[in-house]
Parts: sequence; C-alpha cells; structure tokens
Amino acid sequence: MKPGKVHLVGAGPGDPKLITVYGLECIQKADVIAYDRLVNPELLTYAKEDAELVYCGKSPGKHHLIQNEIHELLVEKALQGKNVTRLKGGDPFVFGRGGEEAEILAANGIEYDIVPGITAGIAAPAYAGIPVTHRDHASSYAIVTGHGRDYKGQDNLNWQALAQGIDTIAFYMGIGNMPFICEKLMEHGRDGNTPVAVIEWGTTENQRTITGTLSSISVKAIKEEIQNPSIFLVGDVVQLREKIQWFERVIESESIIEGNESECPSFKN
Repeated sequence: MKPGKVHLVGAGPGDPKLITVYGLECIQKADVIAYDRLVNPELLTYAKEDAELVYCGKSPGKHHLIQNEIHELLVEKALQGKNVTRLKGGDPFVFGRGGEEAEILAANGIEYDIVPGITAGIAAPAYAGIPVTHRDHASSYAIVTGHGRDYKGQDNLNWQALAQGIDTIAFYMGIGNMPFICEKLMEHGRDGNTPVAVIEWGTTENQRTITGTLSSISVKAIKEEIQNPSIFLVGDVVQLREKIQWFERVIESESIIEGNESECPSFKN
C-alpha cells in the first residue's frame, strides 16, 4: 500500500475566517484530522462526513495525547494510506512543535507539506488595535516563549538583548510567569513605564484586553483573572490601542443588538 500524505496545517489564531485557502482545502480533503485544543471547532464542520477526527489537545498540566503519541498517530495513519491533516492553532512552526512532527515524518519516509497559519502574536494584537511594528514606534519585533523557567525556558533567554534591543516583544504562554518575565526585563534595563497589553482569547468573541506598564501589569492581570490562552505584548506600540482598537467595539455593538453577550463556550473546552 502506498503511504498517504500528512499536511501540517496552521489553523490560525481563533477566528475561523483567518485560516488560509489551502488550509481549508486540507481540512475538506482529509481522511483523518488530528486537531489541537485551540482550533476553532467551526473549522471541523468542513471535514468530510466520514473523516476521522482525533483530538490531540494540550492544556497547562493536562495532555490528551503526549507528543510521542501524536507522532505515532501521524505515522500510523499515513502508513495506512490515509490523507492526514494535522490541524494546529496558529502557525505549526511557531511554538507548535510542527518542526518535531516534520522530523518524524521525514525519518519515516512519509510525504508531508507545511501550511503556514497566522500566528497569535501578530493577529491578537491586530484585533486589539495594536500594530506590532510602526514607523514611529517600533522597527523590531520578537516572539518569545513565556513558558518554563529551566534551561529550556526563561533562564536561557538573552534578557539584555530582549530588554534593550527589541522594540516590541510578544510573549506566548507566559501568563503564569508574567511577574518573573517583567522583573527580568526591568532588571536588564527596560523602563518600568513601558506599555504592556495582555490579550486573552485573541480574535475570538471572547477576546479581552487589559493594558498597563511593565511594573504594574502583573498585579492587574491577577486582579482581572486573566487566563490562558493569552499573550502579552511589551512595547510603545501598545499605546496606539487607545486610538485604533476596533474588534472589541464590534463585539460590544453586536452584543447590544442581540440583547445578550456573545459567547462561544464550546471553544473553551
């Protein structure tokens, strides 16, 4: 039997309309869809009626399938001749372990391709009215993991370079470590008055944004009970939100028209 093909697809940041045309085609043609927790369930409605849907979700401290099991699943289904779509939130190569999965597929001689997706570090700020670069405020931008403190995490980062050499920094998966991260940036020279935004459930109907400064945002995030999935953005571009925020105003106006608040509880599973 000829092996099938695996598509490593970025589903985008949450709004289902932000998936790419090719990403949607991969969903529609798949025999098997292995999807992550942050994939909007609406995208799965485009699958074939007989498609096998396999949940591979991960949340802090709880993994439905560990990464090695996901590797085995992709190889097994492809060797059965199946057309497999590995559907990942955001972009498969931005903290999505897509590189690890591609390595495994290559090692097993399985054909695959990579379908980039819009990553939350760009999309969530855009939906919050914050451009990550701006001619007057920011000519450099970095995406940084905010998860973990061991040699694989924050203590291995070049804090001085981040604090003094990058205009805008987006931290992924960093809500639990926010006090540590903010302290490190200030310790290495970043002004404590630097604007910071925290964006929860970016690009979805549940989007919520709070702003503060490097020295104040941690306390504010705790007070506001900010939860994952969230990113936080450090840099002067955050101050532009006051002028150009748009998406949350749309949500608010639609809620008023409908007479109730918009929610998508199924997306929070």
